[in-house]
Amino acid sequence: MIEHPGTRAGTEILRLESVDFVRAGREILTDVHLTVRAGEHWALLGPNGAGKSTILSLCGAVQHPTRGSVHVLGHRIGRVDIRELRQSIGHVNPRHAPRSPLTAREVILTGATGTTELMLRWQPDQATLARAELLMEMLGLGALQEATWDTMSQGERGRALIARALLTDPPLLLLDEPSTGLDVAAREEFLETIDGLHRAQPQLATVLVTHHLEELPETTTHALLVSGGRVTAAGPAEQVLTSEGVSECFAYPIQIGHQDGRWFARAGRGVLTEETADAR
Repeated sequence: MIEHPGTRAGTEILRLESVDFVRAGREILTDVHLTVRAGEHWALLGPNGAGKSTILSLCGAVQHPTRGSVHVLGHRIGRVDIRELRQSIGHVNPRHAPRSPLTAREVILTGATGTTELMLRWQPDQATLARAELLMEMLGLGALQEATWDTMSQGERGRALIARALLTDPPLLLLDEPSTGLDVAAREEFLETIDGLHRAQPQLATVLVTHHLEELPETTTHALLVSGGRVTAAGPAEQVLTSEGVSECFAYPIQIGHQDGRWFARAGRGVLTEETADAR
């Protein structure tokens, strides 16, 4: 297993410096900067095609930058064994689709090998089994460990994928539009799960990609807005997620509000506060 830095508060987990990304002659990202430290929970927001998923792929050591540098867990992409580095990064992708009717327990155990299916002749050791059991209980999957993937709800699948991503106890967790396909009740339950995870593992660093402010957990600490492959704002969430900043990013007048720890958005101009929201 590749070595990575400790996770004391403030430890640098991820850094993108002057990153450009070009695909088929087209500039996807231009001069992107991002630093994520232990215990920070970042939201990446922007319109369709803005470059959010490409940024996340760089954070997850899936892509190499065309120019600039990406450092993950103290290692520079291009100068480290990518396969080993990925074992220290948890990745939650709601489009994950096992071909076999795996049980919830088996889906979680595939996190040890970084595969979609269980590997032939591979057997988890006792420590891995114990970790899987702990995560199932922590994420409310104890009664579902023998349920098969095809019978699980989208919300249950989402929690199983979080457990899978956390199986190797990574210091960095990436969530790619994790609320995709969830109805409002399942979304709220999922966000409660994320908030609970952040509180249970306070040094875990997370990066969550979404289009919708309503899908941000209460525990979000930082935000990055990206439009047309460029970062338009980055920093503490309360400073970045403003009506002016989000309207500029989406090129459309949007009112932003923050109430009871959650963000919301409406079309129109002006700033929504708790007082004005209550008045409406």
